[in-house]
Amino acid sequence: MTDDQRIERDSFGDIAVPSWAYWGAQTERSRENFPIGGDLMPIEIVHALARIKLAAAKVNARKGLLDPKIADAIDAAAREVIDGKLDEHFPLVVWQTGSGTQTNMNVNEVIANRANEMLGAPRGSKSPVHPNDHVNLGQSSNDSFPTAIHIAGATTISGRLLPAVERLHIALNAKAVEFADIIKIGRTHLQDATPVTLGQEFSGYAAQAENAKRRIRTTLADLLQLAQGGTAVGTGVNTFKGFGEEVAADIAEQTGLPFV
Repeated sequence: MTDDQRIERDSFGDIAVPSWAYWGAQTERSRENFPIGGDLMPIEIVHALARIKLAAAKVNARKGLLDPKIADAIDAAAREVIDGKLDEHFPLVVWQTGSGTQTNMNVNEVIANRANEMLGAPRGSKSPVHPNDHVNLGQSSNDSFPTAIHIAGATTISGRLLPAVERLHIALNAKAVEFADIIKIGRTHLQDATPVTLGQEFSGYAAQAENAKRRIRTTLADLLQLAQGGTAVGTGVNTFKGFGEEVAADIAEQTGLPFV
């Protein structure tokens, strides 16, 4: 080991991790085993997973399953991830195991190491905050990753895509009015046709944008249904009844979207 590395441990043994990094052994093994391309996991997925960790910590603490001090540290660290303050600590590419396990562990490790640092413990100590036992408590990659996809999709659609399409619709409507008196030759079958106004033409574009908004909104209902609480095989094993519903309610509060 050199001064710019530290040793982390998992069930396979020791592995050297960059000393500045908040990720741990599982993430480092993924970096070594899947050096495929440069397509990083979309940061929106990472931020969504951090929302799940934040919600789960609060729910587990309320049920007495997680020490409030540990839950508060997870809360604070997860918020830093959500706010984009730790983006450089998520180096994994999309080419990995099918269930997103390595990215889920990347988020668990970063939050745990940052939480431990906040509590005065060194990175890599896994104490008092453990990435699996505490950050991932009541969760599995099999429910957390699809939940993160839905959260990322819904928040991006509602926060970025729909407002952009709305601005486009407004702009096209304005042009339809502005161009109302401009007459142009119509075209059909590669030939000139009967005249139309440029405003009429742009009104068609505006109608297409309006229809696009409606179709986009119809996708949100399905995205607002979250898989969280199903855990490994959909039965909710290793968590309590109602965990998923409480996590969804917290994520709804975080995002302002009616997740269930």
